[in-house]
Formats: sequence, structure tokens, C-alpha cells
Amino acid sequence: MTLSDALRDQAGSCDALGSPFTARLLTLAADRLRPGTTVTDRLLAWRGELGSRGQSVPLRLAGSLHGLVIDGSAPDLAACYPPNQTDDESLWTAVEAAFIDHETRLMYWLNRPPQTNELGRSAVLIAAGHWLTAEYGLPIVLSELGASAGLNLFWDRYALEIPGATYGPESPVLTLKPDWQGSLPPKAEPKVTARRGTDLTPLDPTNPSHQLRLTAYIWPDQPDRLARTRAALEIAEPVVDAADAADWLETRLAEPHPGQLHLLYHTIAWQYFPEPVKDRARALIEAAGERATAHAPLAWLAMEADDDSPGAGLSLRLWPGDRRIALGRVDFHGRWLRWDLPQT
Repeated sequence: MTLSDALRDQAGSCDALGSPFTARLLTLAADRLRPGTTVTDRLLAWRGELGSRGQSVPLRLAGSLHGLVIDGSAPDLAACYPPNQTDDESLWTAVEAAFIDHETRLMYWLNRPPQTNELGRSAVLIAAGHWLTAEYGLPIVLSELGASAGLNLFWDRYALEIPGATYGPESPVLTLKPDWQGSLPPKAEPKVTARRGTDLTPLDPTNPSHQLRLTAYIWPDQPDRLARTRAALEIAEPVVDAADAADWLETRLAEPHPGQLHLLYHTIAWQYFPEPVKDRARALIEAAGERATAHAPLAWLAMEADDDSPGAGLSLRLWPGDRRIALGRVDFHGRWLRWDLPQT
């Protein structure tokens, strides 16, 4: 895949996911990127898997530019970003000026992978948390792989509002309202007793520069996503360890949690792990599952891209017994959710 192909492919995904501005920006980049600056030369010389299943070069570019807008570093560029309206010529002129005026900053951001915490995915975790609580009647220990800043480790403080029911605390930090298809989960308020995650390069939700990275990768014409992230940042704590997923699991799964359900999960993260890490992590989880008991069960919840569509697949494995349940499908940003999980 060429850079132009990757930019156009990501533009199509952005358009489908409700960000026409980002689709427009990346399409302009596909049409107009030319060598001659440090930034464009770096982009055009990039090798490897450039798209969303690899190095996500288009999202690195979009996020690095948006970061300049959010922190006020590039007012001329900001004047061309939502909610402002402008033509393609003005937008691209501002982008090219940013390549030159903010070369050092853009190169630093381009050399790091995108990091987001898409809070819409917590709709899955809230629904699953209620179902698991009804199923087992136990408090829950949370472990997340690829957790970034850990904002989706605080899903028990968010609310899920769907036709016919609202789930979550009385005074939630934020409320998610996806288009819901399927049966309603049972109402059984989860009690989270501990939460921890891992990421190779975790972000500290209390660090202003890390907060900027999280918000920069939210598309600028989606203010609802930005507002949710900022609300979650208000209550988040550093709960993510810097570690390889398999190394971390070896320690995290070493001891059972008597009288508690251990819920291990990841949302659009597994695909980024190298194959040896996936193999080792899977073996560690399955070995822990074999050791699980009715008094200390283990659940493995995955929201990941697969060969089906639309959206991402949802799967759940439960031990003891290694029960495998297809939960349904969900939009990558949690805008809609098709819930197939059976009633308890």
C-alpha cells in the first residue's frame, strides 16, 4: 500500500465514522503531498504497513496537526478547522505552512503511534459488566491490555442509556447513548474492587501534555467525543503500567482473586501486538483459565476488528468451563451496538 492509498483508505474510514473534515484533510494530503520539506519527505519515504492495521501513518498526520490547533500553536491552521468553514485551498495552504513552521513538533509526533481512549467502547464494558455481575454475583477485578491512559478502566463510573433502561451510577461522569439493537442486559450493578492496565507507552491522564495527545487524536468535527474524553480526564488516575502485554500478564495472572471475578479485556488493541506476544498472551490467559474456579472465575472480553462487518466483533470466554459466547458487533467508536448476549 502506498502512502496515497493509505491516506485515501483512512479518509474513507473517517467519512464512514462520521468525520467528513478528517476525510477531506486526508484526501487533500493524498492529492497534494509533495517532497521538499522535512515533514513531507519523512511521510513520502515511510515504508512498511502504512494503514490502520499497521503504523497508522494517516492518523499520525491528522493527530499531529490537530494537536497544533488544540494548544493554540498554529492560529492560521486553527482558523481552517471546525467549527470554522474554509475552502480546500486555504486549508491546504495552512497545512503546508504548519509543515515548515512546526517541523520539530510534527516530526516528534509523527514518530510516535497514535494513542486514543475511545470512550464510546465503554458501552460494551458497562453492558458486559452488568451481565457478568448477574451471572456470577461477584465483585470484579479489571485488567486491560493496550489501555493507553486507562480511561476505559473507569467504565463503572459512566452510564449507559439505551431505550428502556439506564445502567450505571446515579451521578455518572459521562453518559453513553449508542444506537442499541438486541435484548437488554440485566440490571446488576457491578462492584469494581481493583483496576489496572498495561501499555507499551502509557499516557498519564493527569499530565497536560499527555492529555493533549489523547484529545488531538479525536477528530476535530466530533465535539461529543472530545467532551466525553475531557470529562473522563477529570476523574481519571494513573492506573496503567508500562510493559509488554505478555510480560505483564505473566505477573497479573499469577495469583487468583478469591471471591472475585477477574475481567480481562482489550478493545481494538490485540491487532497491534506482534504475533509472538499474542501467542504467549493467549497461552497465559488459557492457562489461568484452567486454574480458575467457581470461587475465582476468569472472563476474557475482546472487541476487535475481524473478517466480518460492519464494526468490530465482540467475544467472551469464561472459565471455569471455557464457555465461548459471541456477544454481537459494535461500531469502532461505540456509536451503535448489536447485542447478542443471552439473558442470564
